[in-house]
Amino acid sequence: MKARVSIIMGSTSDMPVMEKAAKTLDSLQIPFEIHALSAHRTPEAVEKFAKNAKAHGVEVIIAAAGMAAHLPGVIASMTTLPVIGVPIKATLDGMDALLAIVQMPPGIPVATVGINAAENAAILAAQIIATKDQKIADALVIYKENLKNKIEQANEELKKITFAFKTN
Repeated sequence: MKARVSIIMGSTSDMPVMEKAAKTLDSLQIPFEIHALSAHRTPEAVEKFAKNAKAHGVEVIIAAAGMAAHLPGVIASMTTLPVIGVPIKATLDGMDALLAIVQMPPGIPVATVGINAAENAAILAAQIIATKDQKIADALVIYKENLKNKIEQANEELKKITFAFKTN
């Protein structure tokens, strides 16, 4: 089994957030790999990874970083694969990371999800893969149907709550 998605984080301290991406990819049965690579501390390893990811079968890269958050952009500068950035809330409520990831120069796009939104990054990666993989497309339909069912169930539970002036 070869990884179709790479989850890259600047530090293993990001794992509690990125675990949501891993769990989501796992539930959709999309093979993935996880690596800690630092744009600042291991730039040679980042370059080697980015330049070889496509040859190793990777189709989408999810890159997480906090603070200066250079990792997603550095990776995007070295590959033609789609890169999805996950800003990590480390300082400044994650706004520094969000702005660092989303404000890329022309020609070096990084798709960016919300702060700590690793699950959305995994769903976006799956949607990219689903454009050419019907099995993943079908899994996403089920995933989104389950989201709808959760809300419908929540509304049923809300109906059971009573207040003197509640009208529904």
